Amino acid sequence: MRYYSTRDRTRSVSFREAALTGLAPGGGLFIPEEIPGYRKAVKHSLGSMSFQDIACETILPYVEGDVPPSALEEISAGAFSFPAPLVPVNLERAAFGPLVLELFHGPTAAFKDFGARFMARVFSYLRRGEDRPLRILTATSGDTGGAVADGFFGIEGISVTILYPKGRVSELQEKQIAGLGGNISALAVEGSFDDCQALVKAAFGDPALREKLILSSANSINISRLLPQAVYYAAAAGKALEGRFDGDGEATPRGAGFSGPVRSRPESSAQTNPDGGAIFCVPSGNFGNLTAGLYAMSMGAPIAGFIAATNINKTIPDYLESGEYQTRLSRPTISNAMDVGAPSNFERMSAHWTYPDLSRMIRGVWVTDDETRKTIGTVYQDHGYYLDPHGAVAWTAVQKLRQGLRACAPAAPDTAGPAALIPGAASFAQDVLTAGPMAVLATAHPAKFSGTVEPLTGPVPIPGSIQNALGRTARALTIPAELSALRDFLLSAASKL
Repeated sequence: MRYYSTRDRTRSVSFREAALTGLAPGGGLFIPEEIPGYRKAVKHSLGSMSFQDIACETILPYVEGDVPPSALEEISAGAFSFPAPLVPVNLERAAFGPLVLELFHGPTAAFKDFGARFMARVFSYLRRGEDRPLRILTATSGDTGGAVADGFFGIEGISVTILYPKGRVSELQEKQIAGLGGNISALAVEGSFDDCQALVKAAFGDPALREKLILSSANSINISRLLPQAVYYAAAAGKALEGRFDGDGEATPRGAGFSGPVRSRPESSAQTNPDGGAIFCVPSGNFGNLTAGLYAMSMGAPIAGFIAATNINKTIPDYLESGEYQTRLSRPTISNAMDVGAPSNFERMSAHWTYPDLSRMIRGVWVTDDETRKTIGTVYQDHGYYLDPHGAVAWTAVQKLRQGLRACAPAAPDTAGPAALIPGAASFAQDVLTAGPMAVLATAHPAKFSGTVEPLTGPVPIPGSIQNALGRTARALTIPAELSALRDFLLSAASKL
């Protein structure tokens, strides 16, 4: 597989070069020359295959020529050593409401563990025999930093610098980002996530740094972090389409008084919509996660479409409504990992798909903080299930979309009735209202946001992964949002190696 830049299709590179370089020359993002399809036997077996087997089938075409199947099997086994359960929220009536795809059962209790752990292991494999150290730069609005720190901690020959907006991440997130030490350093930037992201991009284009350092990125701008995220979409879609789901895992955030066996199974969509597929509602900020879902869908996973759920930073929902892409300054919210006004992965999305393509596959819905808080309290009160603010944004988006469609249910699919309430909703009505199954992505454990969640629900159960991080001390250097400050730090750190 070859890769080219979203800004220059005249030169292609290998997966190895795309992954280790991170950002393409000229500031573009690397994308594969094609999105391969699943083999027919795999498409029909996604519901019964192991997660690791699905990972190998999903990722192998993208790394062929650089990572042999035997090495990929070993990398996948080490990276994906925890589950991604698809659970019902209502145990009495499992068909009620969306299922939840819990992506927080990894070591930092966030979905970023999937990509970061794979990336650390594939980087280690690709750099075997190298003697010059690699410096990874990562901007984070919350969970990426902790996952990257954990994934790369102790990896020989690789040092990581994580930039995060000072005062805009939770105390726990800061401890996960800046509490390990060793080959992990943290910079608290006086600015927003967009400022952090801009600094990372500027560093890649800085001649002084490029001359002295070998740089790469672990953000979702790096293709090697994005690809493994497609795996959980394929695995969950295969399972959901067969009408299957999982029991609670160790980290499933359910109130003790609400635990117990599931009383009924969700209705199989294979009976109600044999030609359809699962719909995923994705809490979205930088849009790497949803882009990975689009890859899985394009490979042939049984996915009918996506709902892009954002907070008030609604750049993509506005684009899907109007067809005009307009970035803006990000605004802080309680779903802070989604506080992105200029999502990097839009460039990758628009390089693969046209506006008509994207508007057909995705519906955008934005949610306020007040709506998010109300959902957290209501879902716990009704079902005993704790949602973090990001998962609550997604849950709310599903309800808003469904309510908008139901209000105009008599309208024909090709009329403007539903679109007046939820832009573009008419063509999505069949899937959202009748197809099933619907899955909301829970991207972080609610205990990571206890300050927001607990006033609405009471104490949140704390999984062991978070207990371990709470005992750390965060040590970060504060810098202004200026390239010169980042440059000085990186060159000084390199001189000490």
